[in-house]
Amino acid sequence: QVHMVESGGGLVQAGGSLRLSCAATTRTSNYAMGWFRQAPGKEREFVAGINWSGDRTSYADSVKGRFTISRDNAENTVHLLMNVLKPEDTAVYYCALDLTYRRLTAPAAPRQYDYWGQGTQVTVSP
Repeated sequence: QVHMVESGGGLVQAGGSLRLSCAATTRTSNYAMGWFRQAPGKEREFVAGINWSGDRTSYADSVKGRFTISRDNAENTVHLLMNVLKPEDTAVYYCALDLTYRRLTAPAAPRQYDYWGQGTQVTVSP
């Protein structure tokens, strides 16, 4: 059984920064990883994705230019650096692992991911 554990969430003022991390209990170097978020009363939405090698990243329009996804295959971790945070970024953030071997780009659809973390709360105050 694969486990994904997020960390780094918290409360921050608008304009501030947070760095989320996610550690997997399996080797992730051949698989895409992604970050999603879910706000109360809303569906889970794609935030950012990174392919297996780390040379292709993708972002939701709402976070482009503010968030940066990265990965460390030696540590089986993925990170999300969030800058210039806005109140509308408030949500529970989840990392996810796609077990399709060496997919060229990380998928944006939640159903294409095989394992999920439990989530970490990010709250941005005005």
